Amino acid sequence: MRNLIISLGAGIALAFAGTAMANDGNISDDYVKIGVLGDMSGVYSDVAGPGMEVAARMAIADFGGKVLGRPVKLVSSNHQNEAGAGSSIARRWIDNEGVDMITGMENSAVGLAVQELAADKGIITINTGAGSTAFTEEACTELGIHYTYDVHATATATATAIVKEGGKNWFFIAADYAFGHSLRDNTAAVVEALDGTVAGSVFAPLGANDFSSYLLEAQHSGADVIGLANSGKDVVNSVKQAGEFGLVQSGQKLAALLIYLQNIKSIGLEQAQGLQFTSAFYWNRDDASREWSQRFYDEHGAMPSMIHAGTYSAVTTYLKAIEAAGTDAADAVRKQLGEMALNDFFVVNGKILPNGSMVHEMYLLEVKTPENSESPWDLMKVVRKVPAEDAFIALAESACPRLDD
Repeated sequence: MRNLIISLGAGIALAFAGTAMANDGNISDDYVKIGVLGDMSGVYSDVAGPGMEVAARMAIADFGGKVLGRPVKLVSSNHQNEAGAGSSIARRWIDNEGVDMITGMENSAVGLAVQELAADKGIITINTGAGSTAFTEEACTELGIHYTYDVHATATATATAIVKEGGKNWFFIAADYAFGHSLRDNTAAVVEALDGTVAGSVFAPLGANDFSSYLLEAQHSGADVIGLANSGKDVVNSVKQAGEFGLVQSGQKLAALLIYLQNIKSIGLEQAQGLQFTSAFYWNRDDASREWSQRFYDEHGAMPSMIHAGTYSAVTTYLKAIEAAGTDAADAVRKQLGEMALNDFFVVNGKILPNGSMVHEMYLLEVKTPENSESPWDLMKVVRKVPAEDAFIALAESACPRLDD
């Protein structure tokens, strides 16, 4: 009789366990772990870095802290803008710490290295910070997603607007790594397609403090437009020093090809007013963006960049895909991600293509004059919306080698 009771008890326990597993789905390690890999102290720390971790934590909390009945965990680390350091962290996370998805990676060299490593190990990456088109073109992978923006999208609307306003002859000051080269090449292609010309280019190391020699070369080129193919604190220094050289006063126009809200605030409206650029997000765009951004501000002490907003959206989208797929298995989740229509406070009419590109509406913004700014973070206005098909590389034109399989 005792053995019968034990058997019945074991059977009931197994039945309950089976029910729990059915409700929880197929979750590896009994949890889902997300890694935020960012520049936590360098040139991109204000526009990405710690704010990406804040955004990811907000997303997990808003999702309820669990998916398929299992807890969602978060880890973060500083890649120090070094591809080797980023790869080492990602390898440790994957091999030893059970990380299921890696996001952030606002440095293109870091992001490309991690995307390749993660794909080899069967791990999804959702890059929310870097700009190079290589993520979805020549370096595309089966599990790599490029989420927030790419430099083709930011370059297209900005360069088109400026060339059509008469800025036909360009000179580029670009960051000397994958992102800067990609941004310069994509913008130059747009300029030349609109019958403009490129007078020349110079490449500056990441984190350069003195741009005087590069600005003098741009000034002497006689170009109508100086295209700044850099970002973070580099673009802040470039714009400020261009003001000191009087480049704009002498008749040349500055085009910031990737600049963020935090950069505009650092430069100040007096120097930045009238600057046009393209972004995936602006906090003061509509009621939904304002509501989320105020929550982020309350957590972080600053309004969000497009990278911060994109990170929240990407983490939420990833968790929704796990829920819909009934598993955190990478192949099944990636398939589900490709089938989802994405709409939230950040993304409008978004879709993740087979090459990993998340295409969506972008925005051409213009920096306000000091007189038109109504609050410390009221820095820009939306000039026009840029439809996804006008911003991103069409799938039919993609150079992703996987599309040939």
